[in-house]
This record gives sequence, structure tokens and C-alpha cells, in this order.
Amino acid sequence: MVTVKISRSFSKGSAMVQAPTPEGLPPSLKILKGLVIGLTLTMIIAVITVVWLLVTRMPSALAQRSLILPQNIALPVGEKAQSFTLGPNYLTVITQSGALLVFSLDGTKLLKTIPNALP
Repeated sequence: MVTVKISRSFSKGSAMVQAPTPEGLPPSLKILKGLVIGLTLTMIIAVITVVWLLVTRMPSALAQRSLILPQNIALPVGEKAQSFTLGPNYLTVITQSGALLVFSLDGTKLLKTIPNALP
């Protein structure tokens, strides 16, 4: 076992030794520091821009479109609707027998019938 004796002797009038002042960063680190600061500022501006675009553009994209649906759709005799889809200028109805019926938007005119459209 090694024993080390640490002695501290302070006198009232002793002055503290000042640490040497740093001379600054080496040139290569100064360039790297500038690059990091530039990248940080670029990222901050990019995040602000993306948030601004989302706030200004998304409300118009997410606006609710009012759906104007027909009161009645005349299905062929014996058919019952299973699902309904509203297209840009047509309505489609899939019946329980698997037929796909394409109607005009007002639901009065049957445009096309595709029998056995489901697998």
C-alpha cells in the first residue's frame, strides 16, 4: 500500500495563479464552427418555412367539400346496395350480387352495368 501525504498551506497574503488565457481556436476548427453555425441557421429557417407552408396551404386542402347526394337511386329489380362510391362525375353502387352499377351524379340515369365485378 502506498501512502501519499497531501499538504495544503495557504497564507493570507498568497495570490492565486491565473490560468492562461486561451489563444482561440485553430483555423480548421474556426471553419468548422462557421459551417456548423451556418447549417444550424439553415435548418432553423427550413423548419420555419415548412411550418409556414403547412399553416397557410393545408386549411384550403383540408376544407370540407359539401356532398350533394341524390335523394333516391333507382336500382334494378331485386338488387340491394352493398357499397356506394362518389366519383368526380359519377356514382357507383356495388350490389350484394356483385354487380357494379355506374350512375350519373343525380342518380337517375344508369350509365353502365358490370355484372360479377367482385372476385
